[in-house]
Amino acid sequence: MNENDSIVPRIEIGVWGDNTLDWINDNFEWLLDFLATVLNWLVTTVTDVLIFLPALVLVVVFALVGLLVRSWELAVGTVITFLLIIAMDQWVTAMQTLALVLMATLVAILVAVPIGILSARNDRVSAIVRPVLDFMQTMPAFVYLIPAVVFFGIGVVPGIFATVIFALPPGVRLTELGIRGVDAETVEAGQAFGATPSQILRGIQLPLAMPTIMAGVNQVIMLSLSMAVIAGIAGADGLGKEVVASISTLDGPQGIEAGLSVVIIAIYLDRVTAALGRPGDYPHSALSALRRRVGGDSDSGSDAAQGEAEERVEGGADKGRGLAQVGD
Repeated sequence: MNENDSIVPRIEIGVWGDNTLDWINDNFEWLLDFLATVLNWLVTTVTDVLIFLPALVLVVVFALVGLLVRSWELAVGTVITFLLIIAMDQWVTAMQTLALVLMATLVAILVAVPIGILSARNDRVSAIVRPVLDFMQTMPAFVYLIPAVVFFGIGVVPGIFATVIFALPPGVRLTELGIRGVDAETVEAGQAFGATPSQILRGIQLPLAMPTIMAGVNQVIMLSLSMAVIAGIAGADGLGKEVVASISTLDGPQGIEAGLSVVIIAIYLDRVTAALGRPGDYPHSALSALRRRVGGDSDSGSDAAQGEAEERVEGGADKGRGLAQVGD
Protein backbone atom coordinates (compact mmCIF):
# COMPACT_ATOMS: atom_id res chain seq x y z
CA MET A 1 0.00 0.00 0.00
CA ASN A 2 1.29 3.40 -0.95
CA GLU A 3 1.96 5.66 2.02
CA ASN A 4 -0.29 8.26 0.41
CA ASP A 5 -3.17 5.78 0.64
CA SER A 6 -2.83 5.39 4.43
CA ILE A 7 -5.82 6.62 6.41
CA VAL A 8 -3.50 7.39 9.34
CA PRO A 9 -1.54 10.60 8.81
CA ARG A 10 2.19 10.31 9.27
CA ILE A 11 3.47 11.74 12.55
CA GLU A 12 7.02 13.09 12.34
CA ILE A 13 8.10 11.92 15.79
CA GLY A 14 11.63 11.28 14.60
CA VAL A 15 11.93 14.81 13.22
CA TRP A 16 10.57 16.24 16.47
CA GLY A 17 13.07 14.22 18.46
CA ASP A 18 15.93 15.33 16.24
CA ASN A 19 14.86 18.97 16.56
CA THR A 20 14.72 18.54 20.34
CA LEU A 21 18.28 17.21 20.39
CA ASP A 22 19.43 20.19 18.29
CA TRP A 23 17.61 22.58 20.64
CA ILE A 24 19.26 21.05 23.70
CA ASN A 25 22.65 21.14 21.98
CA ASP A 26 22.24 24.81 21.05
CA ASN A 27 20.87 26.07 24.38
CA PHE A 28 22.82 23.95 26.82
CA GLU A 29 26.15 23.87 25.07
CA TRP A 30 27.90 25.32 28.14
CA LEU A 31 26.56 22.50 30.35
CA LEU A 32 27.43 19.80 27.83
CA ASP A 33 30.95 21.22 27.44
CA PHE A 34 31.37 21.26 31.23
CA LEU A 35 30.19 17.64 31.55
CA ALA A 36 32.45 16.59 28.68
CA THR A 37 35.48 18.26 30.29
CA VAL A 38 34.85 16.71 33.71
CA LEU A 39 34.10 13.20 32.44
CA ASN A 40 37.02 13.23 30.02
CA TRP A 41 39.38 14.35 32.80
CA LEU A 42 38.11 11.69 35.20
CA VAL A 43 38.41 8.83 32.73
CA THR A 44 41.79 10.02 31.47
CA THR A 45 43.14 10.32 35.03
CA VAL A 46 41.94 6.87 36.09
CA THR A 47 43.23 5.33 32.86
CA ASP A 48 46.64 7.00 33.26
CA VAL A 49 46.93 5.70 36.83
CA LEU A 50 45.97 2.16 35.84
CA ILE A 51 48.39 2.15 32.92
CA PHE A 52 51.19 3.89 34.85
CA LEU A 53 51.30 1.21 37.53
CA PRO A 54 53.18 -1.97 36.55
CA ALA A 55 50.79 -4.63 35.29
CA LEU A 56 52.05 -7.30 37.69
CA VAL A 57 51.55 -4.97 40.65
CA LEU A 58 47.95 -4.35 39.60
CA VAL A 59 47.37 -8.09 39.18
CA VAL A 60 48.52 -8.61 42.78
CA VAL A 61 46.29 -5.74 43.96
CA PHE A 62 43.26 -7.19 42.18
CA ALA A 63 44.02 -10.63 43.64
CA LEU A 64 44.31 -9.17 47.16
CA VAL A 65 40.94 -7.47 46.72
CA GLY A 66 39.46 -10.84 45.73
CA LEU A 67 41.06 -12.49 48.78
CA LEU A 68 39.88 -9.70 51.05
CA VAL A 69 36.20 -9.76 50.08
CA ARG A 70 35.60 -13.33 48.90
CA SER A 71 38.07 -16.23 48.94
CA TRP A 72 41.52 -17.44 48.04
CA GLU A 73 40.00 -19.26 45.06
CA LEU A 74 38.98 -15.92 43.54
CA ALA A 75 42.46 -14.54 44.25
CA VAL A 76 44.13 -17.45 42.42
CA GLY A 77 41.65 -17.22 39.55
CA THR A 78 42.28 -13.48 39.31
CA VAL A 79 46.03 -13.98 39.01
CA ILE A 80 45.66 -16.64 36.30
CA THR A 81 43.04 -14.83 34.21
CA PHE A 82 44.60 -11.37 34.46
CA LEU A 83 47.99 -12.82 33.48
CA LEU A 84 46.13 -14.25 30.47
CA ILE A 85 45.04 -10.71 29.54
CA ILE A 86 48.69 -9.60 29.70
CA ALA A 87 49.70 -12.61 27.59
CA MET A 88 47.10 -11.66 24.97
CA ASP A 89 48.60 -8.13 24.85
CA GLN A 90 45.26 -6.62 25.83
CA TRP A 91 46.30 -5.11 29.17
CA VAL A 92 46.25 -1.44 28.12
CA THR A 93 42.88 -1.71 26.38
CA ALA A 94 41.52 -3.71 29.33
CA MET A 95 42.53 -0.94 31.74
CA GLN A 96 40.94 1.66 29.43
CA THR A 97 37.70 -0.33 29.50
CA LEU A 98 37.94 -0.80 33.28
CA ALA A 99 38.35 2.96 33.76
CA LEU A 100 35.34 3.65 31.52
CA VAL A 101 33.20 1.09 33.38
CA LEU A 102 34.23 2.40 36.80
CA MET A 103 33.43 6.01 35.88
CA ALA A 104 30.14 5.08 34.21
CA THR A 105 29.18 2.98 37.24
CA LEU A 106 30.07 5.81 39.62
CA VAL A 107 27.94 8.32 37.69
CA ALA A 108 25.06 5.84 37.36
CA ILE A 109 25.07 5.11 41.11
CA LEU A 110 25.21 8.81 42.01
CA VAL A 111 22.10 9.33 39.88
CA ALA A 112 20.27 6.05 40.54
CA VAL A 113 20.41 5.80 44.34
CA PRO A 114 18.80 9.22 45.09
CA ILE A 115 16.09 8.56 42.49
CA GLY A 116 15.50 5.10 43.98
CA ILE A 117 15.21 6.58 47.48
CA LEU A 118 12.72 9.22 46.28
CA SER A 119 10.71 6.54 44.48
CA ALA A 120 10.60 4.37 47.60
CA ARG A 121 9.41 7.24 49.80
CA ASN A 122 6.89 8.72 47.37
CA ASP A 123 4.43 6.64 45.34
CA ARG A 124 3.80 9.50 42.91
CA VAL A 125 7.47 9.78 42.06
CA SER A 126 7.59 5.98 41.64
CA ALA A 127 4.61 6.11 39.25
CA ILE A 128 6.42 8.72 37.12
CA VAL A 129 9.84 7.08 37.20
CA ARG A 130 8.72 3.52 36.44
CA PRO A 131 7.57 4.05 32.80
CA VAL A 132 10.69 6.14 32.14
CA LEU A 133 12.83 3.21 33.32
CA ASP A 134 10.81 0.83 31.15
CA PHE A 135 11.49 3.09 28.17
CA MET A 136 15.21 3.24 28.96
CA GLN A 137 15.49 -0.55 29.32
CA THR A 138 13.58 -1.46 26.18
CA MET A 139 15.11 1.12 23.84
CA PRO A 140 17.81 -0.51 21.66
CA ALA A 141 21.22 0.38 23.08
CA PHE A 142 22.51 1.65 19.73
CA VAL A 143 19.89 4.42 19.77
CA TYR A 144 21.60 6.00 22.77
CA LEU A 145 24.59 6.73 20.59
CA ILE A 146 22.54 9.29 18.62
CA PRO A 147 22.16 11.88 21.42
CA ALA A 148 25.58 10.92 22.77
CA VAL A 149 27.35 11.76 19.51
CA VAL A 150 25.16 14.86 18.93
CA PHE A 151 26.00 16.25 22.38
CA PHE A 152 29.61 15.16 22.82
CA GLY A 153 30.99 14.22 19.41
CA ILE A 154 33.34 11.22 19.09
CA GLY A 155 35.42 9.84 21.97
CA VAL A 156 35.15 8.39 25.44
CA VAL A 157 32.55 10.87 26.79
CA PRO A 158 29.71 9.78 24.45
CA GLY A 159 30.60 6.21 25.42
CA ILE A 160 30.13 7.03 29.10
CA PHE A 161 26.91 8.96 28.38
CA ALA A 162 25.34 6.05 26.48
CA THR A 163 26.58 3.55 29.06
CA VAL A 164 25.11 5.50 31.99
CA ILE A 165 21.67 5.77 30.35
CA PHE A 166 21.65 2.07 29.50
CA ALA A 167 22.90 0.88 32.93
CA LEU A 168 20.88 3.27 35.12
CA PRO A 169 17.47 1.47 35.46
CA PRO A 170 18.57 -1.57 37.57
CA GLY A 171 20.23 0.75 40.08
CA VAL A 172 17.02 2.75 40.53
CA ARG A 173 14.72 -0.29 40.64
CA LEU A 174 16.77 -2.29 43.14
CA THR A 175 17.34 0.71 45.41
CA GLU A 176 13.59 1.31 45.55
CA LEU A 177 12.94 -2.41 46.05
CA GLY A 178 15.48 -2.67 48.85
CA ILE A 179 14.10 0.29 50.81
CA ARG A 180 10.48 -0.77 50.34
CA GLY A 181 11.44 -4.27 51.53
CA VAL A 182 12.66 -3.07 54.93
CA ASP A 183 10.47 -4.42 57.72
CA ALA A 184 7.79 -1.85 58.54
CA GLU A 185 7.90 -2.73 62.26
CA THR A 186 11.59 -1.86 62.36
CA VAL A 187 10.86 1.54 60.82
CA GLU A 188 7.97 2.09 63.25
CA ALA A 189 10.28 1.25 66.15
CA GLY A 190 12.66 3.97 64.93
CA GLN A 191 9.76 6.42 64.70
CA ALA A 192 8.62 5.46 68.20
CA PHE A 193 12.04 6.42 69.56
CA GLY A 194 11.70 9.85 67.94
CA ALA A 195 14.07 9.35 64.99
CA THR A 196 13.69 11.82 62.12
CA PRO A 197 13.01 10.54 58.58
CA SER A 198 16.63 11.21 57.59
CA GLN A 199 17.90 9.32 60.66
CA ILE A 200 15.61 6.39 59.84
CA LEU A 201 16.89 6.42 56.26
CA ARG A 202 20.58 6.50 57.24
CA GLY A 203 20.37 4.28 60.31
CA ILE A 204 17.72 1.70 59.40
CA GLN A 205 16.56 1.64 55.80
CA LEU A 206 19.84 2.05 53.90
CA PRO A 207 21.83 -0.47 56.04
CA LEU A 208 19.07 -3.09 55.83
CA ALA A 209 18.58 -2.46 52.09
CA MET A 210 22.31 -2.57 51.34
CA PRO A 211 22.38 -6.18 49.99
CA THR A 212 19.66 -5.33 47.47
CA ILE A 213 21.32 -2.01 46.58
CA MET A 214 24.63 -3.82 46.02
CA ALA A 215 22.79 -6.27 43.74
CA GLY A 216 21.73 -3.19 41.75
CA VAL A 217 25.33 -1.97 41.65
CA ASN A 218 26.34 -5.39 40.38
CA GLN A 219 23.77 -5.16 37.58
CA VAL A 220 24.92 -1.62 36.72
CA ILE A 221 28.50 -2.88 36.32
CA MET A 222 27.44 -5.84 34.19
CA LEU A 223 25.35 -3.65 31.89
CA SER A 224 28.19 -1.12 31.66
CA LEU A 225 30.53 -3.85 30.49
CA SER A 226 27.96 -5.06 27.99
CA MET A 227 28.03 -1.54 26.52
CA ALA A 228 31.82 -1.63 26.05
CA VAL A 229 31.54 -2.66 22.40
CA ILE A 230 28.85 -0.06 21.66
CA ALA A 231 30.97 2.60 23.36
CA GLY A 232 33.78 1.51 21.05
CA ILE A 233 31.59 2.41 18.08
CA ALA A 234 31.38 5.96 19.49
CA GLY A 235 35.17 6.11 19.54
CA ALA A 236 35.88 5.22 23.17
CA ASP A 237 39.28 3.59 23.57
CA GLY A 238 39.35 0.10 25.04
CA LEU A 239 38.34 -3.46 24.36
CA GLY A 240 35.15 -2.38 22.59
CA LYS A 241 37.17 -0.44 20.05
CA GLU A 242 39.31 -3.55 19.50
CA VAL A 243 36.19 -5.62 18.82
CA VAL A 244 34.84 -3.01 16.40
CA ALA A 245 38.19 -2.91 14.58
CA SER A 246 38.27 -6.71 14.35
CA ILE A 247 34.79 -6.73 12.81
CA SER A 248 35.71 -4.09 10.22
CA THR A 249 38.92 -5.95 9.27
CA LEU A 250 37.59 -9.49 9.81
CA ASP A 251 40.42 -10.08 12.27
CA GLY A 252 39.13 -13.08 14.21
CA PRO A 253 42.00 -13.48 16.73
CA GLN A 254 41.84 -9.80 17.69
CA GLY A 255 38.09 -9.99 18.30
CA ILE A 256 38.32 -13.23 20.29
CA GLU A 257 41.09 -11.92 22.53
CA ALA A 258 39.30 -8.62 23.16
CA GLY A 259 35.99 -10.38 23.84
CA LEU A 260 37.66 -12.86 26.22
CA SER A 261 39.25 -9.96 28.11
CA VAL A 262 35.82 -8.37 28.54
CA VAL A 263 34.50 -11.65 29.97
CA ILE A 264 37.41 -11.91 32.44
CA ILE A 265 36.87 -8.37 33.74
CA ALA A 266 33.11 -8.95 33.94
CA ILE A 267 33.47 -12.14 36.00
CA TYR A 268 35.96 -10.50 38.35
CA LEU A 269 33.78 -7.43 38.97
CA ASP A 270 30.68 -9.61 39.35
CA ARG A 271 32.29 -11.81 42.02
CA VAL A 272 33.74 -8.86 43.94
CA THR A 273 30.53 -6.78 43.99
CA ALA A 274 28.42 -9.84 44.86
CA ALA A 275 30.71 -10.53 47.83
CA LEU A 276 30.50 -6.90 48.95
CA GLY A 277 26.69 -7.13 48.91
CA ARG A 278 26.56 -10.29 51.07
CA PRO A 279 29.77 -10.49 53.11
CA GLY A 280 28.21 -13.04 55.48
CA ASP A 281 27.99 -15.59 52.66
CA TYR A 282 31.79 -15.73 52.37
CA PRO A 283 33.21 -16.78 55.76
CA HIS A 284 36.58 -17.70 54.24
CA SER A 285 37.36 -14.17 53.05
CA ALA A 286 40.16 -12.25 54.74
CA LEU A 287 37.64 -9.58 55.72
CA SER A 288 35.46 -12.14 57.56
CA ALA A 289 38.51 -13.61 59.29
CA LEU A 290 39.56 -10.14 60.40
CA ARG A 291 36.04 -9.40 61.61
CA ARG A 292 35.94 -12.67 63.60
CA ARG A 293 39.30 -11.85 65.15
CA VAL A 294 38.18 -8.36 66.14
CA GLY A 295 34.94 -9.84 67.48
CA GLY A 296 36.93 -12.44 69.43
CA ASP A 297 39.09 -9.72 70.97
CA SER A 298 35.96 -7.79 71.86
CA ASP A 299 34.45 -10.91 73.43
CA SER A 300 37.61 -11.58 75.43
CA GLY A 301 37.61 -7.94 76.47
CA SER A 302 33.99 -8.21 77.51
CA ASP A 303 34.75 -11.38 79.46
CA ALA A 304 37.60 -9.61 81.27
CA ALA A 305 35.38 -6.65 82.08
CA GLN A 306 32.65 -8.96 83.28
CA GLY A 307 35.13 -10.86 85.46
CA GLU A 308 36.40 -7.59 86.91
CA ALA A 309 32.85 -6.49 87.66
CA GLU A 310 32.09 -9.79 89.37
CA GLU A 311 35.23 -9.43 91.48
CA ARG A 312 34.14 -5.95 92.49
CA VAL A 313 30.70 -7.22 93.44
CA GLU A 314 32.18 -10.05 95.44
CA GLY A 315 34.64 -7.63 97.07
CA GLY A 316 31.81 -5.28 97.92
CA ALA A 317 29.82 -8.13 99.37
CA ASP A 318 32.78 -9.24 101.50
CA LYS A 319 33.29 -5.68 102.65
CA GLY A 320 29.62 -5.44 103.48
CA ARG A 321 29.76 -8.65 105.44
CA GLY A 322 32.86 -7.35 107.25
CA LEU A 323 31.11 -4.12 108.22
CA ALA A 324 28.11 -6.09 109.38
CA GLN A 325 30.34 -8.23 111.60
CA VAL A 326 32.01 -5.08 113.05
CA GLY A 327 28.58 -3.66 113.74
CA ASP A 328 27.61 -6.83 115.52
